[in-house]
Amino acid sequence: MQKDAPLLLVDTHAGAGIYRLDGDMAAKSGESAAGVGQLWARCSGNPGQAARPVSALADYLDVVRAFNAGSAAAAPRVYPGSPLILFHLMDSPERAAVRDRLKLFELHPTDSRLLREHVKQLRAGSRVAVERSDGFEALKRLLPPPASGGSRRALVLIDPSYEIKTDYARVANAVEDALKRFATGVYCVWYPVIPRMAAHELPRRLKTLARGAKRSWLQATLAVGTSATEPVDTREKAAGRSRNPLSASGMFIVNPPHTLEASLREVLPQVMRALAQGAGARWTVECGN
Repeated sequence: MQKDAPLLLVDTHAGAGIYRLDGDMAAKSGESAAGVGQLWARCSGNPGQAARPVSALADYLDVVRAFNAGSAAAAPRVYPGSPLILFHLMDSPERAAVRDRLKLFELHPTDSRLLREHVKQLRAGSRVAVERSDGFEALKRLLPPPASGGSRRALVLIDPSYEIKTDYARVANAVEDALKRFATGVYCVWYPVIPRMAAHELPRRLKTLARGAKRSWLQATLAVGTSATEPVDTREKAAGRSRNPLSASGMFIVNPPHTLEASLREVLPQVMRALAQGAGARWTVECGN
């Protein structure tokens, strides 16, 4: 977005768009309190808290703060999902005139309905389109993106829940197909780091695909560790079905912006320190061409 040329933004698994953090569901899972709540408390730079964080983390917290404007709560009450974060960035005063486009896909009927309602409140007009359909299949229709304003650029976010085991293979297949259709697009894949063969194999396959297409790539992981008091079911863990909260995840990006590696190496140590829950907290960044 630092380039003055229109960008097609695609979110293949958009979800509901925005989420309440002060409801019973969020309180029961505890995920937001251990995640964005910790970052907010330790890194927001508000009075009585730690110093303002570095660059990318500060920018991220500013985005979350924008969706909680007017709230006097000590922690954020709502959390923007990727669709609203993407729109917030493309709608910023310095970017709005560029006329980026955002395509959102969500197959789940309830989430798709909520997503439409939330997007409607943005009053974004034709800049944002919501479709209830399979994001993997829908992506094929959008690549290569049509030239708009003299530009043909795209950023695709692929982040399914992976609750369906076939999602791992479908993610790799989608990236392989996308690179054939539009090799210069930026493809961002989120994946869980869990004891399941398919989860370990996915980043390796993505690396092979990027190398085969002769494209640059970046892989980053973050693990927050496990609390010593957290119960572990060894049979469930061995089967890759641990009931414990997800403690590690990764991002694999094909054609990453050249500034991203340095930014991640600067910010991930601070994120890790803020979220660490015990032994095993760590981060990694690996790049290749």
